[in-house]
Amino acid sequence: MSEFTHFNEQGRAKMVDISEKSHTTRSAAAQSSVLVNQEIYQSITNQTMKKGDVLSVSQVAGIMAAKQTSALIPMCHPISISGVDLSFRWQEKNENYELIILATVKTTGGTGVEMEALTAASVCALTVYDMCKAIDKGIVIGPTFLKEKTGGKNGDYHRQTIPSTFIE
Repeated sequence: MSEFTHFNEQGRAKMVDISEKSHTTRSAAAQSSVLVNQEIYQSITNQTMKKGDVLSVSQVAGIMAAKQTSALIPMCHPISISGVDLSFRWQEKNENYELIILATVKTTGGTGVEMEALTAASVCALTVYDMCKAIDKGIVIGPTFLKEKTGGKNGDYHRQTIPSTFIE
């Protein structure tokens, strides 16, 4: 089991010791998307959704989620996050509308923030669903993926291709 970093000598789960890792500036950006119908798109953009301002609430939910990642994902370290930002853009897609969510997280420390960015993007998308499901439960979430990360001993990563949004 020694080649697996999250298992001890007895083959049981452990949290990796990062105490010897260099403290460097690290960032990660993750993307998710939510496919909605025209009625939901208009309700969100006109801010007429009964539950409130969908993008503002979802943005705050994503920020809160990034800060709670270690409480949700068992092997994630609790870390000091320097910043979290979520941005949105719309894209028309075959009579529907796709909300593209970009979550960016930054820290200075001994471990990266990929999981925090992915968690922020995911919870943001889930919050959009929650606030809009009364209109249409057929909302589709995803794909969710890491776009890029910087810093750390493994260096930078930049996704070359974007996964196709929805299986036809």
